[in-house]
Amino acid sequence: MANIRSVKGMVGLVTGGASGLGRATVERLISQGASAVILDLPSSDGHKVAAALGDRCAFAPTDVTSESDVGSAVDLAKEKYGKVDLAVNCAGIAVAVKTYNFKKDLPHSLEDFTRVITVNIAGTFNVIRLAVGEMGKNEPDADGHRGCIINTASVAAYDGQVGQAAYSASKGGIVGMTLPIARDLAPMGIRVVTIAPGLFSTPLLAGLPEKVQSFLARQVPFPSRLGDPAEFAHLVTAIAENPMINGEVIRLDGAIRMQP
Repeated sequence: MANIRSVKGMVGLVTGGASGLGRATVERLISQGASAVILDLPSSDGHKVAAALGDRCAFAPTDVTSESDVGSAVDLAKEKYGKVDLAVNCAGIAVAVKTYNFKKDLPHSLEDFTRVITVNIAGTFNVIRLAVGEMGKNEPDADGHRGCIINTASVAAYDGQVGQAAYSASKGGIVGMTLPIARDLAPMGIRVVTIAPGLFSTPLLAGLPEKVQSFLARQVPFPSRLGDPAEFAHLVTAIAENPMINGEVIRLDGAIRMQP
């Protein structure tokens, strides 16, 4: 077990880190002895979350599609904590629109489709490409390991429902680029792994009526409930610590297979 790593002492970038899965990830990293930089929109609670978590947490106002914003966040991590070991991509957006609304004789907005693709795929790739430049400067361990990228897809990449053309396409894109990027970065000892969560109790779902939340929870075979963001965060740290997990997409979904 000599090659098992510890997140203690690691420095992580977490996009979407001010809420939901990202916030739970930041909180777990801090609790396990790591340092974290929250990358989230200027309008988010990033400042408050970072202040509450202490000196080992910082906030970088970031639009993940902006090269300068992400570059500044990477620089902040290097200046404040000395390195970047881990990047966790949780930032993402969604729309729920059918391909064509025949009642209104209205096609899906191309602008909305493009925006989801841009934020979820290009934004994720933007963070990866800039974060690994800094990771590549790390001294390799005995395994040659220098860093780890963890992306967030969704079961929608496989079981896309009605109205999820844009969202499913974006998450499928994240799934599709996992292996080639892992292969690109393997010579530098940087791993790439993607988590595909099912139904989790995030601010997005928390805004739904209680009846709807209960209905969704009953669709999960076992355990028949919504996932806790802490369970996502636990998997993030497990991936970061286990050097043999690479180039893979892991469903974290209680065995759910979404109906149309």
